[in-house]
Amino acid sequence: MDRIETLQRLSTWHRRSHRRFELGFPVRLKFVTGSATSEIEALSQNVSLGGLLLRSALPVPIKTRVSFVLSIHGTKSVRPIHLMGEGEIVRVETNEAGRAFVIAVRCNTPVSQLEDYLPVQ
Repeated sequence: MDRIETLQRLSTWHRRSHRRFELGFPVRLKFVTGSATSEIEALSQNVSLGGLLLRSALPVPIKTRVSFVLSIHGTKSVRPIHLMGEGEIVRVETNEAGRAFVIAVRCNTPVSQLEDYLPVQ
């Protein structure tokens, strides 16, 4: 990573409300499209108190309201911890290989329980 790219990333981080953590956890999204309720499995790429960046084989339309269950595995627990939240899809992109989708979810309220499981820095 060159100096310009590093400075751009730092300036982006300072504009954000919540710090991002590169963590890959299973996420189940549930949403309504038309008259049908859909549910898809995804994997987090990064998480914060204010949102999730997910990778999924299926897209979800922008501005769709979703509920989610984030399953956290860690050293603090023997079994996965399931954190629930609600939010809205704010961005959907195709990944570099064109075989998966990157989905940004903005949480309605901070997922404050997540603080207990994020790395200390």
